[in-house]
Amino acid sequence: MNKEQLERVQSGQGFIAALDQSGGSTPKALLEYGVKEDSYSGEEEMYGRVHDMRTRIIKSPSFDSKYILGAILFENTMDRKIDGEYTADYLWEKKGIVPFLKVDKGLADLENGVQVMKSMPELNDLLQRAVDRHIFGTKMRSVIKEANAAGIQKVVEQQFEVGKQIAAMGLVPIIEPEVDINISDKAEAEQILKDEIAAQLAKLDSDVKIMLKLSIPTQDNLYKELMEDPRVVRVVALSGGYSQSDANEKLSRNNGLIASFSRALSQGLTAQQTEEDFDALLGHTIKGIYEASIT
Repeated sequence: MNKEQLERVQSGQGFIAALDQSGGSTPKALLEYGVKEDSYSGEEEMYGRVHDMRTRIIKSPSFDSKYILGAILFENTMDRKIDGEYTADYLWEKKGIVPFLKVDKGLADLENGVQVMKSMPELNDLLQRAVDRHIFGTKMRSVIKEANAAGIQKVVEQQFEVGKQIAAMGLVPIIEPEVDINISDKAEAEQILKDEIAAQLAKLDSDVKIMLKLSIPTQDNLYKELMEDPRVVRVVALSGGYSQSDANEKLSRNNGLIASFSRALSQGLTAQQTEEDFDALLGHTIKGIYEASIT
């Protein structure tokens, strides 16, 4: 584990940029960016176009370590280069931004009100590649769609089981049990989730370091106790489908909770914008998310 990067993520002011749209969500991300599906052919060309988009974001003067602590990458992005350097190396060496990697392979079918992660039989190989590519930590997502205690327990147990496998490779896992922001029993689900996370944290060895990525809670500062656990490097929040302004407003009411936004980060950016307009909008967005993250 890179101790300088750990200190930056643990103590720095700023937020984590999520640039990790994967295969299934890439066409939608490109469409929102103004790149239609008929403008590229096949998966390889699609990934090339999305890498161009991410490269433009990362190389923007607005994408600055003054505001951004880390960036989460998709596997394909990790294996590509920016100006001759692998993306993770470019982020850290040129920008001072800590690189993370999305490692999950998507969601299983809904059961007991939740979607756990699909099996990841090749995870160790991916983790070794991540170490070789100088990745600091990883991210993996599950989804909670109702306040079902048995389902939530299963989600958290799976997340921590895989998290320990990741930590054993010297990486810091971001555990992400997302609560769907549109469910009617969101607050109840979040309380169950908090209790399950606390129970799993209590079982971890004292030297294990993890991060948590959670939906912005209905009850402000719900996750304060989790932030105080010495094994928790940082608790970050996903935008979860909230608009940029709503996500920032809700986040700002939660002291110590910082952003890890994807859709809210790239909202309004298009391939057709001039570099000046692109940088100006991205800079405005980044500063807004930053301000909401330092409350």
